[in-house]
Amino acid sequence: MRVGVFLIAAGFPGAAPGRVLRDTVEVIEAAERAGFDDAWIAEHHFMSYGVCPSAATLAAVALGRTSRIIVGTAVSVLPAQHPVALAEQAAILHHVSGGRFRLGVGRGGPWLELEVLGTGADRFDRGFPESLDLLCAALGGGPVSADGEFFRFREVRLVPDARMSPIVACTSPASARLAAERGLPMLLGMHVDDDEKAAMIAEYEAHAVAHAVRRESDAGHIAAAVAHVAGTTERAVRELTESLPRWLGPGLAGYVPVDGRPRPQRDIAKYVELLCRIHPVGSAEHCVEKILTTAERTGLRHLILMVEGTGDHARTLETVARLGSDVLPALRRHRSA
Repeated sequence: MRVGVFLIAAGFPGAAPGRVLRDTVEVIEAAERAGFDDAWIAEHHFMSYGVCPSAATLAAVALGRTSRIIVGTAVSVLPAQHPVALAEQAAILHHVSGGRFRLGVGRGGPWLELEVLGTGADRFDRGFPESLDLLCAALGGGPVSADGEFFRFREVRLVPDARMSPIVACTSPASARLAAERGLPMLLGMHVDDDEKAAMIAEYEAHAVAHAVRRESDAGHIAAAVAHVAGTTERAVRELTESLPRWLGPGLAGYVPVDGRPRPQRDIAKYVELLCRIHPVGSAEHCVEKILTTAERTGLRHLILMVEGTGDHARTLETVARLGSDVLPALRRHRSA
């Protein structure tokens, strides 16, 4: 089983964004020392929920400060940028890192960056499949051209080129079917429990079989989860119950629709309770049990753990170290048994 860290670069109240970004890179360095397989960086614009507006840029910094760990984007928001430009960035990181970079992309939401960056709400509403196909073509190693609704240009060849397959964030059966049609693995979010994850994977597999799709990547699906370790499960839950609302309240309020459509509302207290209940939040033994249960119920063999839940950098580093010393070895012993 592969286990990574998932960094949102969460902007807790009072935290300077520049400090948060530096801390995020330090956590990735700590994750490499602790034995994690990979580290994934989220991207958000104009909000405190996550203060990294370019996951690829921060991934470049992290790759330059590490030597073994794989670093990926979870995710680069595809409707907010040109897919060929993103492919060029991915190709650079692929080559200079010796193949340690992975590109994750997602549809994002109808948020303000579509207006500010000039791509428009239509790119979110109906342009994601075209953008994804163009990205995949640009990362296919050959020449690429476009004659679609959103992109039209003559044939070009990327320099440097790179043969890579992105992973696709999926939050609905429709997005699972989209990924399945292209043979691309899914990234599943923190907000869904094991049953919902299993249902998404079943939807993907059924659609792939029905369309006789051969998966291009053997890396498999990935799921994000909250993780926090303490001496007891009660203490771990209490710490996140106290800290997460301070971040999620103002953070989720930063999602501003570009065109006045209603913004989804979430009961913060119930959401925090859900996250602590369905994810590895607790003692080391409890975390091991939760991860193994998720693997058994869903078939997933790759989890990435969001470890920033307290908003305290020293506590985050402690959680990374304890996951590395007390959780990862137990998971590996179970795998080899």
